[in-house]
Order: sequence, then structure tokens, then C-alpha cells
Amino acid sequence: MARPVILFSGSWADTPLEELATQAAEWGYQGLDLCCWGDHLEVQRALSEDDYAPQKLALFNRLELNVPVVSAHRVSTAVCDVIDNRHRQLLPDYVWGDGVPEGVRERAVQEMLDTARAAQKLGVSVLSGFTGSPIWSYVLGYPAPSAEVVEEALRDFAHQWNPILDVCQECGLKYAFEVHPGQLAFDLYSAERVLDALHGREEFGFTFDPSHLHWQGVDPVEFLRHFRERIFHVHIKDLAITLNGRTSLLGSYLPYGDPRRGWQPRSPGRGGIDWESIIRALNEIGYDGPLAIEWKDPGMDPAFGAEEACKFVKRLDFDAAPPSSEQAFH
Repeated sequence: MARPVILFSGSWADTPLEELATQAAEWGYQGLDLCCWGDHLEVQRALSEDDYAPQKLALFNRLELNVPVVSAHRVSTAVCDVIDNRHRQLLPDYVWGDGVPEGVRERAVQEMLDTARAAQKLGVSVLSGFTGSPIWSYVLGYPAPSAEVVEEALRDFAHQWNPILDVCQECGLKYAFEVHPGQLAFDLYSAERVLDALHGREEFGFTFDPSHLHWQGVDPVEFLRHFRERIFHVHIKDLAITLNGRTSLLGSYLPYGDPRRGWQPRSPGRGGIDWESIIRALNEIGYDGPLAIEWKDPGMDPAFGAEEACKFVKRLDFDAAPPSSEQAFH
């Protein structure tokens, strides 16, 4: 049976959840990857109000939408990041507080603990997000970090994240870290390092998003095969590399949609990613979870794009061949 196609709600954070969920059902989606910003999932209300989670579930049931994943990318970034004013726009006021970095990090950890408990109330199985990184500027900058600096960052990561993973374990959740530039792991080798830092904890794996691998030159299929037991969630997001001799593969001071950028997000099927190979690799590793469309395309109407993307992924996805079928071709 084809994998369910769900919509990552974070791209519509300004749209009230009931309106977005209704639209998603009309567009053909089978569920939501529910994000913890806007009014989509207010973590503290989920914990303090007895009727909050049941009302959300009633909405989803009425629209016949499944919610297998909760995403907490914004707050999770602050757990290990070097905190500055950029984070203020990402974090709830009660997490930002007075903005003193160490306090922000402590409150971000507590919010992640609470998010795991809120996700449990919704009956989800995967909590997705980032880790933050105290050394990301070293990756792109000069001077390069020493081995000791990298090891210290990995020790700090394990110190901060093990308590969060303990609560995930208690709540029956897997934590799916999205390997991404700006985070502690951004390619295959750095992903190995974070797994090693956690001594291979079973609760920790990855949200696979090929777009962030593609523009770095990392083969998404190689990533899937290498971490076949650790792919807990999948994002569908396309990307076009638009190098013209003046642009770069690095991030940019320029906003999405500016033609001077070296890469741009695209609606699924309209970029440069080889989706056929990715679906075959997902079949090969036995991934049977949802395909969450994280829709971004600065040159397309969002409603048109979201509906088209849902149809595209449903046409794209297919079941693996049954084990006995190989003999039929001999």
C-alpha cells in the first residue's frame, strides 16, 4: 500500500489550524505533520488544558486526517545553538524570556521535554526537529575548528539531548533529527558523528529531506542506504540549483525568489531532485511511514502548489515488488 501523503503545516503557520486542515483535506492530503508554531500546536496549552488535545483530535477525525508526526524545528534549534537575536523570532516569548543565552537554552530544553509530552497526548509516534549547533560557523568560516572543539560540541550535544531522548522514550516517541546546514549534522559523516555521540540510542534517527543534501552535493540515495534503520520521517521538498558564475552553493544574504541566489526551493517535481531514485531507495530500505510535503516555492501560488504537489507525490509513490516477483522474470 502506498505511503500516506501528509502536509508539513509550518509553511502555513499564519493560517489557523482549522482552516489549514480543511484545505489540506480538500487538496487530497491524508494527514498533517503538525508544527509547534502559530496555533497549530501550542505546547503549554496542550499540557495545561484538559480539552485541548481532544479538540484537536476531533478536528482531525472529522476531516479524516492522520497526524503521525509533530515537528518542533524552531525551539529545538535553540537547544545547542549559539543564541543571538535571530532566535527571538523563532521562539515563544516564554522561552526567549530575557534573551540571556544560557537561560534561553535551558528553557528550550524544557520546552522540548514538554513538546514530547504534548505529542504523546495526540498519539503521534515521531517528534521531528533540529538540534542546533555551537560550531556551525566553523564549518563555513575561518579558522577551522580543532578536533578538541568538535569533540566538546558533540559532548555538549549529548549532554543536552539525552534528557530529551529519555522523555521521548517514556512517551513512546522517536526523535527524527533533520540533517540540515546550520545544524550539528549536515551531511553523512557529521550524521555519523552525532549518532556516535549518543552511543547509537534507539530513540534518535533522522528526518530525511533530500533538498538540503542535494544542494550540498550529497547523494540523497546514499544517505538513505547508509542510515536505513534510522530513517524515521521523510520530507518531500524540491530544489533547483541556479548557479550562473556569480552565485554560490552557500546560503545567501538574498531572500528566496531573488534570481541572484545560487539555489531556490521548488514545488515537488519542479526542481532537480531525482524522486524516482528516492522512492526506489525508500522501498529498498523498507520505509513505510508518511511522505510529508514541506511546500516552498517563491514563484508559485501556494494553494495551487500544495494541491499539485499532493497529486504529484501520489502519482510518484509506488509499492516495492513482492519478494517472489523476481523469479517471474527468469
